[in-house]
Amino acid sequence: MRIAIRHITRYRYDQPASHGLQRLRLAPRSCAVQTVLNWSMEISGARLEAEYEDHNQNATSLISFGGAGHEIEVISAGVVETADSAGVVGKHTGFMPLWAFINQTELTRPGPLLRRLAGRFSHEKGDTVATLHALSDAVLEAVVYETGHTDASTSAEMALAAGQGVCQDHAHIFIGAARVLGVPARYVSGYLLMDDQAEKQAGHAWAEAHVEGLGWVGFDVSNAICPDARYVRVAVGSDYRDAAPVTGVSLGDGASHLSVELSVSQQQ
Repeated sequence: MRIAIRHITRYRYDQPASHGLQRLRLAPRSCAVQTVLNWSMEISGARLEAEYEDHNQNATSLISFGGAGHEIEVISAGVVETADSAGVVGKHTGFMPLWAFINQTELTRPGPLLRRLAGRFSHEKGDTVATLHALSDAVLEAVVYETGHTDASTSAEMALAAGQGVCQDHAHIFIGAARVLGVPARYVSGYLLMDDQAEKQAGHAWAEAHVEGLGWVGFDVSNAICPDARYVRVAVGSDYRDAAPVTGVSLGDGASHLSVELSVSQQQ
């Protein structure tokens, strides 16, 4: 399947920032389940300082800004050819050792609720994939998909306590529980092609767990499936902060406002 993506990110500042830096993870890379046919990034209101692979081998751009400008716009667009591999991405590669994805982070660290959820499962004497599917179902049952109740700072434990959340929360809970079980797990940010909705307000997120003999396997808790040809992987990391599309800092007294325009469509 060929998927065309156009992602416009705008940052507007009430007052000019004296100096700022942003790290962009907006460009997908070719891998076992997708091939990037073409991709471009246009930046206005800022200057490209560097392009590199981060510690997770994500394609990363560093931009700087400051002075009279009040708005930064980044247009990231291209076409990716995808394949359905039943969620299996394959063997572990990259700079980070596999054991690093057992370590909990501030966003995945378990409290009593997450430990209780994870305690319902064990993969040591059974089918790890079946256990992870059951875990995914349990997370969705515990946290209903509903927007407006969580944000980028919400931890897995906080989302479990709220009982409501979005794909980011589902991924964090699944990752935290998998790590409790001793299964390496990581966060994936990317895009999802939906038949009835080309225009979106945000990208998508899911989790991957490392299964012996298969490698990394994806689990989209929010949609209760493993990723298929409708998914485009952009960045991976230990949690959302490690794979976020845009992160940065700025110096100045004015507030910043983010707006996103996103189109994901199938190309014939």
